[in-house]
Amino acid sequence: VGTLPGGCDSAGNCFCRAEFAGPRCEQCSPGYHSYPHCYACSCDSRGAADNNCSPAGQCRCHGNFAGHTCNQCALGFYGYPSCTPCQCSREGSLHSTCDQDTGQCSCRPKVTGLRCDSCVPGAYGFPH
Repeated sequence: VGTLPGGCDSAGNCFCRAEFAGPRCEQCSPGYHSYPHCYACSCDSRGAADNNCSPAGQCRCHGNFAGHTCNQCALGFYGYPSCTPCQCSREGSLHSTCDQDTGQCSCRPKVTGLRCDSCVPGAYGFPH
């Protein structure tokens, strides 16, 4: 499948196209996936550790990135491509994740702010 014209040498080692590897071109080269098709990994350079991926095409993402090609923020981060930590207030937020676009945390009743770290008007004594 992945051999170049000229085939193989007398020892049986084949000359592979760039996207194929192995003595008989029986696997994908690093940076390619889904043998026998061997598609380019196409990992997003902003979020991926490198341009290598799993046999199914999943790129290796830095900790604050997610997605098949590392082109979105992981849970707990927002604002792709910067992927800033949410930093939701433990006392004022319902959970530690935030809106992945705006960074807005989900606040408990009578609590407000991007990180849910202050009282709504008319309430006082945060975090109580």
